[in-house]
Amino acid sequence: MNIAKKMDTMCLDTGSYMMNFAGCAQCQACEPIKVVNVQRTEDEDNDEELVTFQHVCHECEHVIANHEYTFRVVDEYQVYQMYCALCGHGEDERSIMPCDPRGPKE
Repeated sequence: MNIAKKMDTMCLDTGSYMMNFAGCAQCQACEPIKVVNVQRTEDEDNDEELVTFQHVCHECEHVIANHEYTFRVVDEYQVYQMYCALCGHGEDERSIMPCDPRGPKE
């Protein structure tokens, strides 16, 4: 079951997309949530970065969602991906050239 909302090209490597947060499922608190257990891994040989963290309730410490963000370079493009039950699922691809050889995105 895919519960993550499709976020088109939005890919967050930090923070939280609070528009999707109605409250903690465990204690119903609507306070701002915390970001904890941030891990950043860079593989310079493969031009890849992976960021993972958890969204946690400020009141009861319930883990609301696990967040994963990936950045990598593939051929002449920067590829961004995000998957998180709270923030949603997004991906984007941008040319590393000043002008995208494929033309403007529609």
